[in-house]
Amino acid sequence: MREDPSGRGRHGDIPFGNRHLTDDRDVFEHNAWDNMPWDEEMEREAKEMVERQKTAKVSEEKGRSLLEEPANYWDAFYANHTNKFFMDRNWLLKEFPELDTQQSETSMRALEVGCGVGNTTFPILDLDKDKKLFLYSCDFSPKAVEVLKGSEKFDPSRCTAFVWDITQSPPPDAPPPSTLDLVICVYVLSAIEPKKLHQTLLILRSLLKPGGSLLLKDYGRYDMAQLRFKGDRLIDDNLYCRGDGTLVYFFDSDELDERLREAGFEKEANVVDRRLIVNRAKKVKMQRVWLQAKYRRPL
Repeated sequence: MREDPSGRGRHGDIPFGNRHLTDDRDVFEHNAWDNMPWDEEMEREAKEMVERQKTAKVSEEKGRSLLEEPANYWDAFYANHTNKFFMDRNWLLKEFPELDTQQSETSMRALEVGCGVGNTTFPILDLDKDKKLFLYSCDFSPKAVEVLKGSEKFDPSRCTAFVWDITQSPPPDAPPPSTLDLVICVYVLSAIEPKKLHQTLLILRSLLKPGGSLLLKDYGRYDMAQLRFKGDRLIDDNLYCRGDGTLVYFFDSDELDERLREAGFEKEANVVDRRLIVNRAKKVKMQRVWLQAKYRRPL
């Protein structure tokens, strides 16, 4: 599972909804429960599962191949699925109210990183009723960008799309330094090899105006997707390959905060979204863990 496209949330002390499970007997009354705390036993079991995965890591040769050409695997993914895999992220405004251009008195410029085939691009443009926003959308899969630009929804007067591996220097199509109000990374940083993350964050920071914001949502440590991995998937600590060869890393909140501060960002919000997803028909409970964060380039 890549993500839960129905996620909800907001920045604050009590994020992500108010459906709280107060009696375990009611667990199958709804499909999801918000702000679910973990007890010591759950944490211990999760750690033990991850430790067991270390006994069946991918081979050194396979791991090296997966890390050397990650874009190739995403290109193959989009060539296979085109625009039929992910759902549009229509929850964006609830989690990132900064995207509400109706609350802004001036025009805005934003970069969406890892745009894929437009599941974030088009919802963002739909939110921009007054057409105050110009959106740059990039992905390191040429096939994804091709599908995005071929959509009837694509409007080149409001958006530009281009190929960019954000671990590398910006291409000519990228926005100039210090010109962006927002950079949006939804399930993007987890697809980057950890040793390349610092340089990536420095590049993204350089594109923001002083005071501009980096909006993040990504996978948290011990999310269900991490615990479900079987043998021949673990490359390095908390870094995995899916069956199609694409990479995914699971962040700890403190670790993510440290990496962003090292790159010169200031924290505005960094919260852990722990949610219990329920399959009521099969009586199955699934623990999801996501991180949502907002950091800014200092003034």
